[in-house]
Amino acid sequence: MRWSTEDWHTAGEPFRIVEGVATEGATVAERRVAAMGGEPDAVRRFLCLEPRGHDDMYGGFITPPDDDGAHFGVLFWHKDGFSTACGHGTMALGAWAVATGRVSAPDDGEALVVIDVPSGRVEARVQREGGRTTGVVFRNVASRVLARGIPLATSRGEVVVDLVFGGAVYATLPAASLGFEVTPPNTTELIRLGREIKWALNEHPAAQLDDDRLSGVYGTILVDELGRTDAGPWQRNVTVFADGEVDRSPCGSGTASRVALLAHTGELADGETLTHDSIIGTRFTARVAARTADGVIPEVTGQAYRVGSCEFELDPADPLAEGFSLR
Repeated sequence: MRWSTEDWHTAGEPFRIVEGVATEGATVAERRVAAMGGEPDAVRRFLCLEPRGHDDMYGGFITPPDDDGAHFGVLFWHKDGFSTACGHGTMALGAWAVATGRVSAPDDGEALVVIDVPSGRVEARVQREGGRTTGVVFRNVASRVLARGIPLATSRGEVVVDLVFGGAVYATLPAASLGFEVTPPNTTELIRLGREIKWALNEHPAAQLDDDRLSGVYGTILVDELGRTDAGPWQRNVTVFADGEVDRSPCGSGTASRVALLAHTGELADGETLTHDSIIGTRFTARVAARTADGVIPEVTGQAYRVGSCEFELDPADPLAEGFSLR
């Protein structure tokens, strides 16, 4: 087994891009289902888990698009499987598509990269100045509040949780309600609580969507309120997704879900900007791009950077071909 990858990061969160993995299905959503347990899943484990990756690695397999309306498709993956949405990955893919010449771009202005993902069709507007990419605007699928004010008994006491869809289902609540701030020294306990809340609400009726492939709680977003800037609300968050994976960035689709919730409550007005910081201090900004009948179309702006390229190979005698996880 031998695979070439190109590694990027968006606001600190890794994204490993892989071409040439054979997938089956007429749409990216179908390809995701078919990939589970098949050969693509073996490649995912090989490239994601230790000793070639780690428990917080993230990446994607490039696929054909659903139709001619998109440049390409992608299957997002993490240590536990294949996800339905990924905003930071979409930003990285936009920057990668321009950097590699897959999508042409001006030296000054914007290039539009259209990508089919399991939750729908998304866009990355790659901003350019002087021949350099200076930012990527991720335009997400329609996002909406699923349920508000869900009481939940946790190991840290009773809390109230909201469920929101931003391409995946997120449980979101103030970190202070659990007695913590979103800071690196609290990471271990934030992971524990994020997992606890995700699994406690995974079967909640509000988390079961019409398309069952999108059902279930993907991650828990723990939020610190930091006040307001001149542009709008300012928050810090950590998103604990899959089964205990920590997003180093402010989380693209998680930020989109926060936009949907804050727009629903009136805390983020049209024309305002959410300043959204991560647990490591990196930042996305986000806004309501449009209103829908039951929610919003969010736009999230960040920046992605190339880390390098890698050549991975498997020694036939290596007993750890499938990789391993310690979490």
